[in-house]
Amino acid sequence: MPTYHHTPTTPRRLSRLRLAGAAVTALLLAATGSATQAMAAPNAPQKPHSAKTTPPPAPTLTWTDCQGGYECANADVPLDYRAPRGTRITLAVVRKKAADPAKRKGTLFMQPGGPGNSGVDFVRNNYDDLPAALRDSFDVFGYDVRGVGRSSALTCFDDTRYAKAVTDAKGVPGRGAFGPALREAAEFDQACLDNSGSLLPYVGTEYVARDIDLLRQALGEEQLTYYGRSFGSYIGTVYASMFPKRVRALTLDGAYDPYAYAHRPYAYDRAQYLALDGSMGRFLDWCAADRATCGFGDGDPRGAFEQLKKDLDANPVTTANGGRANGYTLVYRLMFNINEGKVIWPSLGEALRKAQLRDNTSFLLRPPSPASFDFLGPNVAVECVDKDYPESLRKLHRNVTANAEDAPLLGPAMAYGPPTYDHQHATACVQWPAQTPSRYDGSFRARGSAPILVLGTTGDPDTPYQDAVALSRQLDNAALLTFDAEGHTAFGRSACATDAVVNYLVDLEVPSAGTTCADEVQPPSSAPKVAPPGTTLNELRNGVDERVERIGDVS
Repeated sequence: MPTYHHTPTTPRRLSRLRLAGAAVTALLLAATGSATQAMAAPNAPQKPHSAKTTPPPAPTLTWTDCQGGYECANADVPLDYRAPRGTRITLAVVRKKAADPAKRKGTLFMQPGGPGNSGVDFVRNNYDDLPAALRDSFDVFGYDVRGVGRSSALTCFDDTRYAKAVTDAKGVPGRGAFGPALREAAEFDQACLDNSGSLLPYVGTEYVARDIDLLRQALGEEQLTYYGRSFGSYIGTVYASMFPKRVRALTLDGAYDPYAYAHRPYAYDRAQYLALDGSMGRFLDWCAADRATCGFGDGDPRGAFEQLKKDLDANPVTTANGGRANGYTLVYRLMFNINEGKVIWPSLGEALRKAQLRDNTSFLLRPPSPASFDFLGPNVAVECVDKDYPESLRKLHRNVTANAEDAPLLGPAMAYGPPTYDHQHATACVQWPAQTPSRYDGSFRARGSAPILVLGTTGDPDTPYQDAVALSRQLDNAALLTFDAEGHTAFGRSACATDAVVNYLVDLEVPSAGTTCADEVQPPSSAPKVAPPGTTLNELRNGVDERVERIGDVS
């Protein structure tokens, strides 16, 4: 595994972390009217510096065979772009050359979601399912971004501590949950500092975009051709904003509202809480309407779901390996697996019914594993660098409480749980101890770029549709394609959307304004035994969704 060598120099600004214990008491008093002043952490993060010094050289890529027709290499890039000739960090990269050299147009960068997913694995897992036109036209390229996977993966909680955190968490946290959540987030931050303190300041998305530009040069590409999904859409947005003239074609699928993400994180998080609960609510409404196919809830699936969380909290199920699955386990698995859309609904109903029966073969009763933790640590750390949370603990408490109340199905477990995924990072990020020179703060116009394709799914539980609309309006030259469906992202789940992406990436054909795709696979009559076209139900039903992202076969 590539590593970097660097002597820690980042100041260990422990003052924020030490605030947690005293601040919890003060804040809870304030919430009842007994205190008048909110606690605020000192030492605001450094504003990023523009890298206007002598630019670093493009890395030299020495390709070696790594089986299956793939070639692998290492790319050395600056750890800190304010010192572009200083300490280096090594990035792992992979490619598979164009299947038809006569049709080759260049290199297609494939960027997964996250933050925290491996781009190397993303290419390997999805290459065979890409449409033939993409495989013929491009060398398909991926890499693990700094701090992830094979590129000096950062560590916060170790596996034992993370396992304890998610095992102790509750599906229904109850009153008084905020104080313990804040303290555990402070412990998480301290673990990040202890285990990866010299790397933390440099994992933000501005530096990731600068890495991409060096990799583009190393591959001999004059301009960038790119597909990014979910968080990969934010990386692509930042790249286009920093290097607009270097864009050939960017597809941003399951798009972020970049301004809200970077500058209004509470508003950004709240939209995700509501979108996720909305998707869960629509699934439960379907269960009520189609009792025979869903098989869960006996006509009151919402009531049954609330009771199931409580029952599992009170009496966890013993898993096959001797672990414990409780209400938090159920919520955690639903949060990711509901991303598949309506085609997963019968399988979710079946898995919920198994959970009611305390059947530990239900994929919703599989606790997060070390594979999950490898994703979750970077997921928190990168977003804490990228997002500018206000330092008021009073505001933190107010927002966490509101999100738990207004997204009652899945929200409370995430709001008061340990630092894990996306919309519940606030408790960690408000106390974040590291400086953030690699944070990008705008603008997000990408003035002068080639046309950029933005895709949004109307019922997306992970990146709300309004984010895609907002991004398409913030970019100077963007086209929005709408997928009218449940689930996360569009490419690989919609033949209509996939064709549009292929035509754009290969031939630079931009969909006409107002284009909407409405070809989502509908719920089958029972839990399918094999994955329908364009889906990965076999992976999901077996409980293997450890954020290993796959694109369905729609070729």
